[in-house]
Amino acid sequence: MKTLEKLKKIYSIIEDKKGEDIKILDLRNLSSLTDYFIIASTSSETHNQALADEIRFKLKHDYHELPINVEGYEVGDWILLDYGDVMIHLFKPETREKYGLEFIWLDAPRIEIEALSEEKN
Repeated sequence: MKTLEKLKKIYSIIEDKKGEDIKILDLRNLSSLTDYFIIASTSSETHNQALADEIRFKLKHDYHELPINVEGYEVGDWILLDYGDVMIHLFKPETREKYGLEFIWLDAPRIEIEALSEEKN
């Protein structure tokens, strides 16, 4: 699966499952860790876990792609799904604010989902 296709799919899953304040950060020129972060807020630990389950299921079922690593699932207030080129951060709002990934990566360009449809990968 191409990276931009993956970003669109993940964004769609998060949006469909009522994730909020979805941000895509382009880290390609800033980090060797990953190409993109997708950051979203959810209403509870259970919501985070359900959303993480849905992302994992859909990417495995539709694209035969599994995460390299999953962190924080048991606690659920911040779940990280690492797909190599894309890292997904699912937060409860207060945890998201506490860790401030968007502020840590302030230099990372933000990508609007509409722009992904116009780009080629």
